[in-house]
Amino acid sequence: MKKFVLAAALVAALATPALAVKCPSIMKKIDAAMATAQVDEATKTKVMALYEKGKAEHTAGDHAASEADLNEALKLLGM
Repeated sequence: MKKFVLAAALVAALATPALAVKCPSIMKKIDAAMATAQVDEATKTKVMALYEKGKAEHTAGDHAASEADLNEALKLLGM
């Protein structure tokens, strides 16, 4: 039983970080897209506002909200 509990704890510890690291990869996609984006200034401003909000949410640990805002920014960039 003790081995089972230890194994379950190890699996949970290794799986949790893998699920929470989507935010930085989405931010990298936005950075790359902004370099070549052909959208108006108002859209760029909205994208950057969503980017900063998503970054702050990621830092605060709210990954679901972060991913939602970052994905919305990607949609505005046509991705």
